[in-house]
Amino acid sequence: MIKIGILGDIGSGKSYIAKNFGYPVFNADEEVGKLYKKDKKIFYKLKKILPKYFFSFPVNKHNILNAILDDKKNLGKIVKIVHFEIKKKLKIFFKKNKNKKIVIIDIPLLLENKINDKNYILIFVNSKKSDIIKRLYKRTNFNKKLFKKFKKIQLPLDYKKKRSNYIIKNNFTKNSVKLEIKKILKKVINERNSLRY
Repeated sequence: MIKIGILGDIGSGKSYIAKNFGYPVFNADEEVGKLYKKDKKIFYKLKKILPKYFFSFPVNKHNILNAILDDKKNLGKIVKIVHFEIKKKLKIFFKKNKNKKIVIIDIPLLLENKINDKNYILIFVNSKKSDIIKRLYKRTNFNKKLFKKFKKIQLPLDYKKKRSNYIIKNNFTKNSVKLEIKKILKKVINERNSLRY
């Protein structure tokens, strides 16, 4: 199984790129949403460390927002709890897709939380800053203060680029994205095949 990890800036279109590969995708944001709605264990863990913000189940995203905006240390505490569960979900995802040739991993803090291993093929999504800003401001739930706090816990983009095996240009047009993905997949599969012999 080839594991492809998607890296990039907030709002660069990582999930959009991941979906366009046409292979099973592990989307951490979706999984976190499910945890908040369905996992009481997460609620109790959050309530234990931040009782001021978490008092009823399911976990309300506004409470998370308030906790992070009140104190930047709270973001680290929440991420630690959530990513522990995400790692478990990822193992289940790998088991479920063990017969698939390729899987795509879309986790915002993939390198920061040391979720990837040395076998991952890392692809950096390169988008114009102006396109990113436009897209972020279109989001109904966009919060500038929250965005700045998340940026602070991320590794520098130059470092992520250097760590990546491939860079994909994302101009948010489906045809060019599909073309870029096709080229990268061809290289990835050829390289993997050549390692076997």
